[in-house]
Amino acid sequence: MTDAIATNETIVVVGGGISGISAAIEAAECGKQVILLEKNPSLGGRVSQLYKYFPKMCHPTCGLEINYRRTKANPNLQVYTMAEVNKIDGTSGDYTLDVTLKPRYVNENCTACGACADAVEGEYDDEFNYGMKKRKGAYLTSTMAYPQRYVIDPAMIGTDDAEKAKAACTVNAVDLDMQEETISIKAGAVIWATGWQPFDANKIQPYAYDRNDNVITNVEFERMLDPFGPTGGKILRKDGSEARNVAFIQCAGSRDRNYLKHCSRICCMATLKHTKLMRECYGADENWKASIYYIDIRAIDRIDDFHQEVKADPNVTFIKSKVASVTRDRDSGNPVLNGVNTEGYHRYANEHDLVVLAVGMEPSVKADQLPANMIGDGSGFIQADAESEAGNGGIFAAGVAGEALDVNRAVQNATGSALRAIQVINRVSSTEA
Repeated sequence: MTDAIATNETIVVVGGGISGISAAIEAAECGKQVILLEKNPSLGGRVSQLYKYFPKMCHPTCGLEINYRRTKANPNLQVYTMAEVNKIDGTSGDYTLDVTLKPRYVNENCTACGACADAVEGEYDDEFNYGMKKRKGAYLTSTMAYPQRYVIDPAMIGTDDAEKAKAACTVNAVDLDMQEETISIKAGAVIWATGWQPFDANKIQPYAYDRNDNVITNVEFERMLDPFGPTGGKILRKDGSEARNVAFIQCAGSRDRNYLKHCSRICCMATLKHTKLMRECYGADENWKASIYYIDIRAIDRIDDFHQEVKADPNVTFIKSKVASVTRDRDSGNPVLNGVNTEGYHRYANEHDLVVLAVGMEPSVKADQLPANMIGDGSGFIQADAESEAGNGGIFAAGVAGEALDVNRAVQNATGSALRAIQVINRVSSTEA
Protein backbone atom coordinates (compact mmCIF):
# COMPACT_ATOMS: atom_id res chain seq x y z
CA MET A 1 0.00 0.00 0.00
CA THR A 2 1.33 3.42 -0.93
CA ASP A 3 1.22 6.46 1.31
CA ALA A 4 -2.08 8.25 1.63
CA ILE A 5 -2.65 11.09 -0.80
CA ALA A 6 -2.41 14.09 1.50
CA THR A 7 -1.00 17.60 1.75
CA ASN A 8 -0.86 20.28 4.40
CA GLU A 9 -4.38 21.21 3.26
CA THR A 10 -5.64 17.80 4.41
CA ILE A 11 -7.53 17.23 7.65
CA VAL A 12 -6.79 13.96 9.43
CA VAL A 13 -9.39 12.60 11.84
CA VAL A 14 -8.11 10.03 14.32
CA GLY A 15 -10.89 7.75 15.56
CA GLY A 16 -13.85 6.34 13.65
CA GLY A 17 -16.57 6.41 16.29
CA ILE A 18 -19.64 8.62 16.00
CA SER A 19 -17.62 11.79 16.77
CA GLY A 20 -14.84 11.00 14.31
CA ILE A 21 -17.24 10.01 11.55
CA SER A 22 -19.30 13.16 12.12
CA ALA A 23 -16.26 15.45 12.06
CA ALA A 24 -14.84 13.76 8.95
CA ILE A 25 -18.10 13.96 7.02
CA GLU A 26 -18.73 17.60 7.96
CA ALA A 27 -15.24 18.63 6.81
CA ALA A 28 -15.38 16.53 3.64
CA GLU A 29 -18.81 17.88 2.69
CA CYS A 30 -17.35 21.38 3.02
CA GLY A 31 -14.94 20.44 0.24
CA LYS A 32 -11.89 19.66 2.34
CA GLN A 33 -9.71 16.61 1.78
CA VAL A 34 -10.09 14.34 4.81
CA ILE A 35 -8.43 11.12 5.95
CA LEU A 36 -10.21 9.13 8.66
CA LEU A 37 -8.10 6.69 10.70
CA GLU A 38 -9.63 3.95 12.87
CA LYS A 39 -7.61 1.37 14.84
CA ASN A 40 -10.34 -1.30 14.76
CA PRO A 41 -11.44 -3.34 11.71
CA SER A 42 -14.59 -1.24 11.25
CA LEU A 43 -16.05 2.17 12.06
CA GLY A 44 -18.78 2.85 14.60
CA GLY A 45 -17.02 2.84 17.94
CA ARG A 46 -19.04 2.48 21.15
CA VAL A 47 -22.24 3.63 19.48
CA SER A 48 -22.24 0.52 17.29
CA GLN A 49 -22.30 -1.54 20.51
CA LEU A 50 -25.45 0.14 21.82
CA TYR A 51 -28.84 -1.51 21.55
CA LYS A 52 -30.96 1.66 21.76
CA TYR A 53 -30.50 5.39 22.32
CA PHE A 54 -32.24 7.38 25.04
CA PRO A 55 -34.67 9.11 25.26
CA LYS A 56 -36.32 8.13 21.95
CA MET A 57 -35.42 4.44 22.39
CA CYS A 58 -34.50 4.13 18.72
CA HIS A 59 -31.74 1.91 17.33
CA PRO A 60 -28.32 3.46 16.56
CA THR A 61 -28.18 1.57 13.26
CA CYS A 62 -30.28 4.19 11.48
CA GLY A 63 -27.88 7.02 12.30
CA LEU A 64 -24.81 4.93 11.55
CA GLU A 65 -26.21 3.68 8.26
CA ILE A 66 -26.81 7.22 7.05
CA ASN A 67 -23.29 8.29 8.04
CA TYR A 68 -21.75 5.23 6.39
CA ARG A 69 -23.63 6.08 3.19
CA ARG A 70 -22.37 9.68 3.31
CA THR A 71 -18.84 8.41 3.96
CA LYS A 72 -18.91 5.99 1.05
CA ALA A 73 -20.35 8.55 -1.35
CA ASN A 74 -17.88 11.37 -0.62
CA PRO A 75 -14.78 11.42 -2.87
CA ASN A 76 -13.06 13.85 -0.47
CA LEU A 77 -12.95 11.26 2.31
CA GLN A 78 -10.43 8.41 2.56
CA VAL A 79 -10.91 5.78 5.28
CA TYR A 80 -8.17 3.61 6.77
CA THR A 81 -9.16 0.96 9.29
CA MET A 82 -6.75 -0.98 11.53
CA ALA A 83 -4.63 2.18 11.57
CA GLU A 84 -2.83 3.49 14.65
CA VAL A 85 -1.03 6.82 14.97
CA ASN A 86 2.45 6.44 16.44
CA LYS A 87 3.64 10.02 16.29
CA ILE A 88 2.60 13.50 15.20
CA ASP A 89 5.34 15.99 14.29
CA GLY A 90 5.07 19.58 13.16
CA THR A 91 2.99 22.63 13.91
CA SER A 92 -0.41 24.01 12.99
CA GLY A 93 -0.78 23.96 9.22
CA ASP A 94 2.10 21.55 8.72
CA TYR A 95 1.85 18.16 10.48
CA THR A 96 3.29 14.76 9.63
CA LEU A 97 1.66 11.67 11.10
CA ASP A 98 3.47 8.36 11.41
CA VAL A 99 0.78 5.66 11.08
CA THR A 100 0.95 1.87 11.40
CA LEU A 101 -1.51 -0.19 9.35
CA LYS A 102 -2.18 -3.61 10.87
CA PRO A 103 -2.85 -6.50 8.45
CA ARG A 104 -6.50 -7.53 8.00
CA TYR A 105 -5.51 -10.62 5.98
CA VAL A 106 -8.56 -9.97 3.81
CA ASN A 107 -8.34 -7.70 0.77
CA GLU A 108 -10.90 -5.57 -1.06
CA ASN A 109 -12.15 -8.53 -3.11
CA CYS A 110 -14.20 -9.59 -0.06
CA THR A 111 -17.95 -9.81 -0.68
CA ALA A 112 -18.78 -10.55 2.99
CA CYS A 113 -20.26 -13.90 1.99
CA GLY A 114 -19.07 -15.55 5.22
CA ALA A 115 -17.55 -18.64 3.60
CA CYS A 116 -14.26 -18.10 5.46
CA ALA A 117 -16.05 -18.00 8.83
CA ASP A 118 -18.02 -21.15 8.00
CA ALA A 119 -14.80 -22.97 7.16
CA VAL A 120 -12.89 -22.29 10.39
CA GLU A 121 -13.39 -23.88 13.79
CA GLY A 122 -11.30 -21.84 16.21
CA GLU A 123 -13.14 -19.37 18.45
CA TYR A 124 -11.91 -16.29 20.27
CA ASP A 125 -13.33 -13.78 22.76
CA ASP A 126 -15.73 -11.42 21.01
CA GLU A 127 -14.56 -7.85 21.69
CA PHE A 128 -17.78 -6.38 20.31
CA ASN A 129 -19.72 -8.19 23.06
CA TYR A 130 -17.13 -7.41 25.76
CA GLY A 131 -15.99 -11.03 25.83
CA MET A 132 -19.44 -12.30 26.82
CA LYS A 133 -19.48 -14.72 23.88
CA LYS A 134 -17.10 -16.22 21.35
CA ARG A 135 -16.63 -15.41 17.68
CA LYS A 136 -14.92 -17.27 14.84
CA GLY A 137 -11.32 -16.50 13.88
CA ALA A 138 -12.64 -15.12 10.56
CA TYR A 139 -15.35 -12.59 11.32
CA LEU A 140 -17.28 -9.40 10.74
CA THR A 141 -17.13 -7.18 13.82
CA SER A 142 -20.93 -6.73 13.67
CA THR A 143 -23.84 -6.85 11.25
CA MET A 144 -23.35 -3.09 10.74
CA ALA A 145 -19.60 -3.34 10.13
CA TYR A 146 -18.17 -0.71 7.79
CA PRO A 147 -16.39 -1.60 5.64
CA GLN A 148 -18.38 -4.80 5.08
CA ARG A 149 -15.23 -6.87 4.90
CA TYR A 150 -14.18 -9.82 6.99
CA VAL A 151 -11.02 -9.86 9.09
CA ILE A 152 -8.80 -12.74 10.15
CA ASP A 153 -7.72 -12.84 13.79
CA PRO A 154 -3.89 -12.63 13.86
CA ALA A 155 -3.84 -15.52 16.37
CA MET A 156 -5.14 -17.75 13.56
CA ILE A 157 -2.27 -17.01 11.19
CA GLY A 158 -0.05 -20.06 10.69
CA THR A 159 -2.75 -22.54 11.69
CA ASP A 160 -4.76 -25.03 9.65
CA ASP A 161 -7.80 -22.83 10.20
CA ALA A 162 -6.13 -20.00 8.29
CA GLU A 163 -5.53 -22.27 5.31
CA LYS A 164 -9.15 -23.47 5.49
CA ALA A 165 -10.34 -19.85 5.36
CA LYS A 166 -8.18 -19.17 2.32
CA ALA A 167 -9.34 -22.31 0.54
CA ALA A 168 -13.00 -21.49 1.20
CA CYS A 169 -12.80 -18.04 -0.41
CA THR A 170 -13.83 -18.17 -4.08
CA VAL A 171 -12.84 -14.56 -4.85
CA ASN A 172 -9.24 -14.74 -3.57
CA ALA A 173 -9.95 -12.23 -0.81
CA VAL A 174 -8.04 -14.03 1.96
CA ASP A 175 -4.39 -12.94 1.82
CA LEU A 176 -2.38 -14.59 4.60
CA ASP A 177 0.82 -12.85 3.45
CA MET A 178 -0.34 -9.35 4.36
CA GLN A 179 2.24 -7.50 6.44
CA GLU A 180 2.16 -4.60 8.84
CA GLU A 181 2.97 -1.30 7.11
CA THR A 182 3.99 2.16 8.21
CA ILE A 183 2.84 5.17 6.22
CA SER A 184 3.43 8.90 6.52
CA ILE A 185 0.54 11.34 6.18
CA LYS A 186 0.76 15.11 5.76
CA ALA A 187 -1.94 17.27 7.32
CA GLY A 188 -2.68 20.88 8.09
CA ALA A 189 -4.98 20.03 11.01
CA VAL A 190 -5.77 16.97 13.11
CA ILE A 191 -9.02 16.09 14.86
CA TRP A 192 -8.48 13.70 17.75
CA ALA A 193 -11.65 11.65 18.25
CA THR A 194 -10.52 8.46 19.94
CA GLY A 195 -13.57 8.29 22.19
CA TRP A 196 -13.96 6.57 25.52
CA GLN A 197 -13.67 3.32 27.36
CA PRO A 198 -15.70 2.09 30.35
CA PHE A 199 -13.93 2.46 33.66
CA ASP A 200 -12.33 -0.79 34.80
CA ALA A 201 -14.80 -2.23 37.33
CA ASN A 202 -12.08 -4.54 38.70
CA LYS A 203 -10.59 -1.49 40.41
CA ILE A 204 -13.72 -0.98 42.54
CA GLN A 205 -12.91 -3.69 45.05
CA PRO A 206 -15.93 -3.18 47.38
CA TYR A 207 -18.29 -4.03 44.49
CA ALA A 208 -16.79 -7.50 43.87
CA TYR A 209 -16.90 -7.36 40.07
CA ASP A 210 -13.88 -9.65 39.95
CA ARG A 211 -15.28 -12.02 42.58
CA ASN A 212 -18.98 -12.41 41.77
CA ASP A 213 -20.19 -13.70 38.41
CA ASN A 214 -23.52 -11.96 38.90
CA VAL A 215 -22.00 -8.48 39.10
CA ILE A 216 -21.66 -6.97 35.63
CA THR A 217 -21.19 -3.52 34.07
CA ASN A 218 -23.71 -1.34 32.30
CA VAL A 219 -22.00 -1.82 28.92
CA GLU A 220 -22.26 -5.60 29.35
CA PHE A 221 -25.92 -5.26 30.33
CA GLU A 222 -26.50 -3.18 27.19
CA ARG A 223 -25.19 -5.99 24.99
CA MET A 224 -27.26 -8.51 26.96
CA LEU A 225 -30.45 -6.60 26.13
CA ASP A 226 -29.80 -6.71 22.38
CA PRO A 227 -31.72 -9.56 20.69
CA PHE A 228 -28.59 -10.09 18.55
CA GLY A 229 -26.32 -9.94 21.59
CA PRO A 230 -24.65 -12.69 23.62
CA THR A 231 -27.85 -13.81 25.41
CA GLY A 232 -30.35 -13.20 22.62
CA GLY A 233 -31.94 -10.31 24.49
CA LYS A 234 -32.54 -12.26 27.71
CA ILE A 235 -31.44 -10.96 31.11
CA LEU A 236 -29.45 -13.90 32.43
CA ARG A 237 -27.26 -14.75 35.38
CA LYS A 238 -23.95 -16.50 34.88
CA ASP A 239 -25.57 -19.92 35.38
CA GLY A 240 -28.05 -19.20 32.57
CA SER A 241 -31.06 -18.63 34.82
CA GLU A 242 -33.21 -15.55 34.30
CA ALA A 243 -32.56 -12.52 36.48
CA ARG A 244 -35.77 -10.85 37.62
CA ASN A 245 -34.51 -8.82 40.57
CA VAL A 246 -31.85 -6.48 39.21
CA ALA A 247 -29.94 -3.79 41.12
CA PHE A 248 -28.27 -0.82 39.43
CA ILE A 249 -25.46 0.94 41.30
CA GLN A 250 -25.02 4.49 40.05
CA CYS A 251 -21.70 6.37 40.05
CA ALA A 252 -19.77 3.08 40.22
CA GLY A 253 -16.28 4.53 40.40
CA SER A 254 -17.43 8.00 39.27
CA ARG A 255 -17.46 11.21 41.33
CA ASP A 256 -15.03 9.42 43.62
CA ARG A 257 -11.60 10.75 44.57
CA ASN A 258 -10.27 7.16 44.56
CA TYR A 259 -11.29 6.42 40.96
CA LEU A 260 -12.89 8.92 38.54
CA LYS A 261 -13.41 12.40 39.95
CA HIS A 262 -15.72 13.53 37.16
CA CYS A 263 -19.37 12.83 36.36
CA SER A 264 -19.71 10.97 33.04
CA ARG A 265 -23.12 12.55 32.30
CA ILE A 266 -24.57 9.43 30.67
CA CYS A 267 -24.75 6.88 33.50
CA CYS A 268 -28.04 8.04 35.02
CA MET A 269 -29.80 8.09 31.67
CA ALA A 270 -28.27 4.77 30.63
CA THR A 271 -29.70 3.10 33.74
CA LEU A 272 -33.12 4.70 33.24
CA LYS A 273 -33.00 3.37 29.68
CA HIS A 274 -32.08 -0.09 30.94
CA THR A 275 -35.09 -0.21 33.25
CA LYS A 276 -37.31 0.76 30.30
CA LEU A 277 -35.76 -2.05 28.29
CA MET A 278 -36.39 -4.46 31.15
CA ARG A 279 -40.09 -3.65 30.91
CA GLU A 280 -39.93 -4.33 27.16
CA CYS A 281 -38.06 -7.56 27.81
CA TYR A 282 -40.58 -8.96 30.29
CA GLY A 283 -43.66 -7.64 28.45
CA ALA A 284 -46.94 -8.46 30.20
CA ASP A 285 -45.12 -10.46 32.88
CA GLU A 286 -45.00 -8.21 35.95
CA ASN A 287 -42.78 -10.53 37.98
CA TRP A 288 -39.64 -8.42 37.77
CA LYS A 289 -38.04 -5.64 39.77
CA ALA A 290 -35.38 -2.98 39.19
CA SER A 291 -33.73 -1.16 42.10
CA ILE A 292 -31.68 1.96 41.38
CA TYR A 293 -29.17 2.94 44.08
CA TYR A 294 -28.22 6.54 43.38
CA ILE A 295 -26.54 9.64 44.83
CA ASP A 296 -28.66 11.95 42.68
CA ILE A 297 -30.24 11.62 39.24
CA ARG A 298 -28.80 14.05 36.74
CA ALA A 299 -31.54 14.51 34.15
CA ILE A 300 -32.58 17.93 32.85
CA ASP A 301 -35.00 19.43 30.32
CA ARG A 302 -36.68 16.85 28.07
CA ILE A 303 -34.49 14.15 29.59
CA ASP A 304 -36.31 14.64 32.89
CA ASP A 305 -39.57 13.60 31.23
CA PHE A 306 -37.93 10.26 30.58
CA HIS A 307 -36.77 10.15 34.20
CA GLN A 308 -40.25 10.86 35.56
CA GLU A 309 -41.76 8.18 33.31
CA VAL A 310 -39.38 5.57 34.71
CA LYS A 311 -39.95 6.82 38.25
CA ALA A 312 -43.68 6.21 37.85
CA ASP A 313 -43.14 2.55 36.95
CA PRO A 314 -44.29 0.44 39.94
CA ASN A 315 -41.62 -2.16 39.22
CA VAL A 316 -38.81 0.37 39.63
CA THR A 317 -37.55 1.47 43.05
CA PHE A 318 -35.16 4.36 43.68
CA ILE A 319 -32.91 4.08 46.75
CA LYS A 320 -30.90 7.17 47.63
CA SER A 321 -27.64 5.67 48.78
CA LYS A 322 -23.98 5.24 47.92
CA VAL A 323 -23.64 1.45 48.17
CA ALA A 324 -20.85 0.58 50.60
CA SER A 325 -20.16 -2.98 49.46
CA VAL A 326 -21.42 -6.00 47.54
CA THR A 327 -21.13 -9.33 49.35
CA ARG A 328 -22.41 -12.83 48.66
CA ASP A 329 -25.29 -14.57 50.43
CA ARG A 330 -24.01 -17.82 51.96
CA ASP A 331 -27.04 -19.91 51.03
CA SER A 332 -28.13 -18.63 47.62
CA GLY A 333 -24.81 -17.19 46.43
CA ASN A 334 -26.71 -14.09 45.30
CA PRO A 335 -25.06 -10.68 45.49
CA VAL A 336 -26.08 -8.62 48.53
CA LEU A 337 -25.89 -4.82 48.55
CA ASN A 338 -24.94 -3.20 51.85
CA GLY A 339 -25.32 0.43 52.78
CA VAL A 340 -27.51 3.13 54.29
CA ASN A 341 -30.59 4.66 52.67
CA THR A 342 -30.07 8.37 53.32
CA GLU A 343 -33.81 9.02 53.14
CA GLY A 344 -34.52 7.91 56.70
CA TYR A 345 -31.01 6.58 57.33
CA HIS A 346 -32.03 2.94 57.32
CA ARG A 347 -29.32 0.34 57.03
CA TYR A 348 -29.95 -2.32 54.41
CA ALA A 349 -28.56 -5.64 53.20
CA ASN A 350 -30.57 -6.25 50.03
CA GLU A 351 -30.27 -9.45 48.03
CA HIS A 352 -30.60 -9.36 44.23
CA ASP A 353 -30.33 -11.77 41.30
CA LEU A 354 -28.01 -9.53 39.32
CA VAL A 355 -26.09 -6.31 39.99
CA VAL A 356 -25.29 -3.81 37.23
CA LEU A 357 -22.50 -1.31 37.87
CA ALA A 358 -23.04 2.00 36.10
CA VAL A 359 -19.36 2.56 35.39
CA GLY A 360 -18.30 5.91 33.99
CA MET A 361 -16.40 7.03 30.92
CA GLU A 362 -12.72 7.75 30.68
CA PRO A 363 -10.83 8.73 27.52
CA SER A 364 -9.56 5.76 25.48
CA VAL A 365 -6.28 7.62 25.06
CA LYS A 366 -5.47 10.05 27.84
CA ALA A 367 -3.95 13.42 27.01
CA ASP A 368 -0.55 12.53 28.47
CA GLN A 369 -0.44 9.35 26.32
CA LEU A 370 -1.09 11.09 22.99
CA PRO A 371 1.53 10.92 20.21
CA ALA A 372 1.69 14.72 20.31
CA ASN A 373 2.04 17.33 23.02
CA MET A 374 -1.49 18.14 24.14
CA ILE A 375 -2.87 19.92 27.20
CA GLY A 376 -5.12 17.69 29.30
CA ASP A 377 -7.19 18.01 32.45
CA GLY A 378 -6.97 15.93 35.62
CA SER A 379 -9.12 13.16 34.12
CA GLY A 380 -7.08 12.78 30.94
CA PHE A 381 -9.49 14.62 28.63
CA ILE A 382 -7.99 17.06 26.13
CA GLN A 383 -8.71 20.59 27.28
CA ALA A 384 -10.65 22.78 24.87
CA ASP A 385 -10.59 26.28 26.38
CA ALA A 386 -9.03 29.20 24.54
CA GLU A 387 -5.69 28.92 26.33
CA SER A 388 -5.28 25.19 25.71
CA GLU A 389 -6.38 25.47 22.07
CA ALA A 390 -3.57 27.94 21.50
CA GLY A 391 -1.18 25.45 23.09
CA ASN A 392 -2.60 22.52 21.11
CA GLY A 393 -2.16 24.34 17.80
CA GLY A 394 -4.00 22.72 14.92
CA ILE A 395 -4.96 19.59 16.85
CA PHE A 396 -8.53 19.60 18.15
CA ALA A 397 -10.39 17.18 20.40
CA ALA A 398 -13.77 15.93 19.25
CA GLY A 399 -16.48 14.22 21.28
CA VAL A 400 -15.48 12.28 24.37
CA ALA A 401 -11.76 12.77 23.73
CA GLY A 402 -12.39 16.25 25.13
CA GLU A 403 -15.04 15.64 27.79
CA ALA A 404 -17.70 13.17 28.92
CA LEU A 405 -20.69 13.58 26.59
CA ASP A 406 -23.77 11.73 25.42
CA VAL A 407 -24.13 10.87 21.72
CA ASN A 408 -26.11 13.97 20.78
CA ARG A 409 -23.66 16.38 22.41
CA ALA A 410 -20.67 14.42 21.09
CA VAL A 411 -21.90 14.90 17.52
CA GLN A 412 -22.45 18.62 18.11
CA ASN A 413 -18.97 18.88 19.62
CA ALA A 414 -17.47 17.06 16.63
CA THR A 415 -19.08 19.53 14.23
CA GLY A 416 -17.46 22.36 16.17
CA SER A 417 -14.07 20.64 15.94
CA ALA A 418 -14.50 20.20 12.20
CA LEU A 419 -15.16 23.93 11.83
CA ARG A 420 -12.01 24.78 13.80
CA ALA A 421 -9.94 22.42 11.65
CA ILE A 422 -11.43 23.96 8.47
CA GLN A 423 -10.37 27.43 9.68
CA VAL A 424 -6.78 26.19 9.98
CA ILE A 425 -6.89 24.74 6.45
CA ASN A 426 -8.37 27.95 5.08
CA ARG A 427 -5.50 29.92 6.60
CA VAL A 428 -3.02 27.52 4.99
CA SER A 429 -4.77 27.95 1.62
CA SER A 430 -4.79 31.75 1.83
CA THR A 431 -1.09 31.82 2.79
CA GLU A 432 -0.05 29.64 -0.14
CA ALA A 433 -2.33 31.40 -2.66
